[in-house]
Amino acid sequence: MKNILIVEDHSDIREWIRQLVSDVFPGAHFSEAATLEQARARLSPLPDLLLADLSLPDGMGYELIRELKKLDHAIRCIVITSFEDDNFLFPALQAGADGYLLKDESAAELKALLTGIIDGKPPISPAVAYRMFEYFRGQREEVTGVQLTEREKQVLNLIAKGYSVKECARLLDLSHHTVAGYIKELYRKLEVNSRAEAALKASRMGLG
Repeated sequence: MKNILIVEDHSDIREWIRQLVSDVFPGAHFSEAATLEQARARLSPLPDLLLADLSLPDGMGYELIRELKKLDHAIRCIVITSFEDDNFLFPALQAGADGYLLKDESAAELKALLTGIIDGKPPISPAVAYRMFEYFRGQREEVTGVQLTEREKQVLNLIAKGYSVKECARLLDLSHHTVAGYIKELYRKLEVNSRAEAALKASRMGLG
């Protein structure tokens, strides 16, 4: 990750996040913003990684996530917030968030979760992951109108469990490019924009 944008309205927390991330991605160039307006003014060049709070003075952080995903789907957009309730979590995932971290995690745990980005693993705080699956507990159902092949179901099951593309390829005895192609097709069929959102759909389908 060469260019990292941190969007957080409290300067002390912004500095804390920067220190955490700099330990994980040494040598990265950082940009910082306290509002959505400031963040939009700092999008040249586009960041490789966005870490954004949700409740900002001039709007919600997931608005920026949605905008960035439209510009470049490859940008990793991670929420880092104090809110874990449904009114914040699911709009962020629907906007395309690639991860959801809670600020009350220990520094060591946050660093470990952020390190997973390198291997393509979505950084999700355990409490949030539990909330996601709890939300769909008892609601497992086939996603209507979606037909998946057995191989697509296998890939979806693995990425829902947090396996990287390389790990999926090794477990399924496929090439890295083949697995990437399956994931792209899954995103299209499931109408999702991130692995975290794909994990939700997998839960609803009884996978994972």
